[in-house]
Amino acid sequence: MSLVETFAAFIARLNAETIPTEVLERARTCLLNGYGVGLGCHDTPYAPVARKAVLAMDGERSPGATLLGDGRQTSPGGAVLANAALFHGRAQEDASGAAHFGTELIPLATAMIETGGYPLDRLLPALVAGYEIGGLLEEAYAGKTTPAGLRSSTVYGPLACAALAARLMDLPKDRIAAALSLAASFTGGNLQAFADGSDEWRYQVGMVARSGLVAAELARAGARTAPHAIEGSAGLIRTMARSEPDVAALAAKLGHEWKIHRVAFKPFPVCAFNQSPVTAALRLRAAIGGAEQRRVTVRMNPYEMGYAGMDAAGPFDSISGTLMSIPFCVASTLIHGAPSMQRMTTYDDPEVNALMARVELVSDNSVATLCCVIETELSDGTRAIEDLRMTASDYAYGWDETVALIRRIGAESDVPQRAYDLIEAFCRDLPAGSIAMVLDAFSELDKLDAAAE
Repeated sequence: MSLVETFAAFIARLNAETIPTEVLERARTCLLNGYGVGLGCHDTPYAPVARKAVLAMDGERSPGATLLGDGRQTSPGGAVLANAALFHGRAQEDASGAAHFGTELIPLATAMIETGGYPLDRLLPALVAGYEIGGLLEEAYAGKTTPAGLRSSTVYGPLACAALAARLMDLPKDRIAAALSLAASFTGGNLQAFADGSDEWRYQVGMVARSGLVAAELARAGARTAPHAIEGSAGLIRTMARSEPDVAALAAKLGHEWKIHRVAFKPFPVCAFNQSPVTAALRLRAAIGGAEQRRVTVRMNPYEMGYAGMDAAGPFDSISGTLMSIPFCVASTLIHGAPSMQRMTTYDDPEVNALMARVELVSDNSVATLCCVIETELSDGTRAIEDLRMTASDYAYGWDETVALIRRIGAESDVPQRAYDLIEAFCRDLPAGSIAMVLDAFSELDKLDAAAE
């Protein structure tokens, strides 16, 4: 079988009886994290831009799909585009390697269930389908596509979203395969925005989710598609990753190496690759107290250090620049402690800018991904080192840790506690409940914003 056929057979089998309990629970926690972080993004400026564009294109529709945090309704594809921008607002969403599938899958599932009336017992299996297909390909080929300047969220996200949409629709295997083939032809998206500190990446995830929905709808409508869209001579793997596909190896991992366990959550509103440098800098800050630092050396894996924007040293005028910058994130943390949105948008702090200029980056193959070594030389000539060894499992928070994380984010942006009560109840009780609970939770933001006007 071709890869889309193999993937389709796997997706079609996914349900509460065939998915291991721990995988379903991980999906439940990913859903909680996605909604919870999304609530905490209500005061970021990207969703309003996306809503304005969506309403200009698709207009208001009633009944329709809700623009979360706004209350108006529009087309499902329009809501997906705007709501994904909301969920990506703090850059604190989940990460599957270098891909942020939660910002794509969860807004898509929400809009589809609201407008299509799909039963909630399909939600967690559909999420698993998305995380597994996207995560399998990202893990195998991001090492090739990322250095080429391609963003994992946009290369592998369309297939993840098509997998979710097709499973929610309960399409037959041949139509699931067609949806995946179509999605493979819709992939692409570069990393230049990170290098320039601009905002295109905020909207890429919504375009990805929208393309996944289009792929599934085209497949349901009967579109004829390429059976070798992934591994063919001009398919996704050879064109994007410039690699020879190992079809048998990929197929063998499905249902045996569950990629949802790779999904990491972010304790800080910075790039996924800066989570460990910030963690290391916090530990180093505690060790040295308020001692003055002459210079700082950061050693990281070449894959992470080579990501667009990671070596930027300012001057900055956007959070898109600071959250990517290793020198900024490390310098700000060493001086002020854990990053907040306020700290990440303070571009003229003289202490941070002075120390940032004394941060040296060293690309080191001996340092694994998600790890780093930070050494600081103090004014008296002594040195302090933090050698941080982390894996994705260190960031794979359980339910209670995730509750604490999202409520901490909400406290920073004044989200009413009732919103979190509703989201937690919805995720915990699945497949019972109603998508109306999610809409009700986000309607708390409508009230919050109205009170501020």
